[in-house]
Amino acid sequence: MDLDVVRRSPLLSPLDEQSVHDLVGLMTASRMERGDVLFREGEQGDRLYVITEGKIKLGRTSVDGRENLLSILGPGEMFGELSLFDLGPRTATATAIAETQLLALGNDQLHDVIARHPRVAMALMALLAGRLRRTNENLADLVFTDVPGRVAKALLELSSRFGRPVEEGVLVAHDLTQEELAQLVGASRETVNKALADFATRGWIRLEARAVLLLDVERLQRRAR
Repeated sequence: MDLDVVRRSPLLSPLDEQSVHDLVGLMTASRMERGDVLFREGEQGDRLYVITEGKIKLGRTSVDGRENLLSILGPGEMFGELSLFDLGPRTATATAIAETQLLALGNDQLHDVIARHPRVAMALMALLAGRLRRTNENLADLVFTDVPGRVAKALLELSSRFGRPVEEGVLVAHDLTQEELAQLVGASRETVNKALADFATRGWIRLEARAVLLLDVERLQRRAR
């Protein structure tokens, strides 16, 4: 386990070295393969999770079976904390989209950590506030931004978290299928594929297997506005 990755999470970033080691010792480790479901929307939640390796997608399903991806999370990020604060059911389904390793912390343990380290509560509040801002922004995008603009914005967002510089540009190993990328954008697969093909024709991107190479980030930024 890479403790530097774990320390990036809002749960552990406010803690000193010894407290980090103590808390990690209380957490339960688990491993998932791509396609494994950790929990489902509507289930009762009793723990939060920190990703140490891999990626998790959070999604919701409508009554007619359509799916929408809320977010893609990677190493150092945390999820599942909402149900610990309001004791309500899970608001999304969490599924691994790559081989993934997690650390889990239960409800009682979290409350004890917050009582002993108030800065953790402030960090969690900042996390929730950030997610609310992103939700508001995503809602605005669905109303005011066309699909190609949303695709460009999604690629840039994925790049900021999962991208790595290479000779030709920025390689983004997102691990998403075409259908999952469409669900993340909130559009049909055909419409999203058309936008991606247009970007590729213009020389802005090059499509790879469950990855994309960003060749012209500046043009994508302009298209995302």
